[in-house]
Amino acid sequence: MSLAKPVMRGLLAKRLRFHLPVAFVVCLSLAAAVKFGVTEPRKRAYAEFYKNYDANKEFNSMREAGIFESVRPSGE
Repeated sequence: MSLAKPVMRGLLAKRLRFHLPVAFVVCLSLAAAVKFGVTEPRKRAYAEFYKNYDANKEFNSMREAGIFESVRPSGE
């Protein structure tokens, strides 16, 4: 009893016919998952944060806390 010889001719083309579309579908699904699972919620969170953000109020609170060396608090 002997083993059958493996078919080597056309093996790459045969394997690519299956693996290339599968890889394409997996890549597209992962890209969609990242877009809708990460970037869209992050964009909504940034939009919500900056909707009520007051830069001058934040600057004044940091100035009062003494974070800036070149800007003195208004009480001095």
